Amino acid sequence: MVVHAIPHRLLKVALIEDSSLLCRTLEESLGELAGVDVVGQAEDERSAIELLQRQRPDLAIVDLQLRAGSGLGVLRALSRHPDQFGHPRAVVFSNYGQALLREHCFALGVERFFDKATQMGELLAYVRQAMPS
Repeated sequence: MVVHAIPHRLLKVALIEDSSLLCRTLEESLGELAGVDVVGQAEDERSAIELLQRQRPDLAIVDLQLRAGSGLGVLRALSRHPDQFGHPRAVVFSNYGQALLREHCFALGVERFFDKATQMGELLAYVRQAMPS
């Protein structure tokens, strides 16, 4: 008798981050998680929106400070036109965590807000629990 493994669906993740070093670090860390597929990265608002429309990820990890435009612009687009992007979940990974800014992000539909300086482990744990079973 041959037993075939049932393929698990991958969690498609898009990285919106302007630091190439941090993006590589995130991609490597996420790549170590079985079941995660980093489908692309973008360093500015326009290319982020194009990436999200093209790839329709399950999860967008968004930095607020980008090379051009801002992560808030990306979050606004996700909030206003979710059908264009396949309704991805969104989290923020940023150094800018003032209370008003966090509130604004949550109002735009962000599920979690992670501080780059101290919460990389928490972000990875979040992604791990977000994977489809």
